[in-house]
Amino acid sequence: MNPTVGIAVFLTVLQATHCQMIKDLSACLLGQNLRVDCHYENRTSNPLTYEFSITKDNRKHVIHSTISVSENAYRNRANVTMHKNLVCLHLQSFTTSDEGVYLCELKATNDYTINQSKNITVIKDKLEKCAGFSLLIQNTSWLLLLLLSLPLLQAVDFVSL
Repeated sequence: MNPTVGIAVFLTVLQATHCQMIKDLSACLLGQNLRVDCHYENRTSNPLTYEFSITKDNRKHVIHSTISVSENAYRNRANVTMHKNLVCLHLQSFTTSDEGVYLCELKATNDYTINQSKNITVIKDKLEKCAGFSLLIQNTSWLLLLLLSLPLLQAVDFVSL
């Protein structure tokens, strides 16, 4: 086997292990606003680019993006926040005319693999309300939760110190 071919195959496999992998895509209502959460596994420190789009009437509409140009209809209503392993689309004043198949697409800069994408069908009447902030969701240790709950337990005279 040609050594050049072997090196090329090795580099391709190595590069594929370093891309961003979308783990989950979910949608919920926060008041009258839509929130679409795109959870990903961070496998590189390279900057991340994203695109949120919607397909309705067999046509793709870019809502918010760092990859391509967003459509005028969504520019004033959409924004994106990024947290560790989460890219979150916020679409204000969500109505039934905004229903469709939402797509989250991620690409790491200087990554030779294809863009990662995942889609979800969003129908207003079937959306759940967004959950509030939870310490359990944020990977907080049980010891910290216990320490934070001690004053509450003392207040109801459950624990006496």
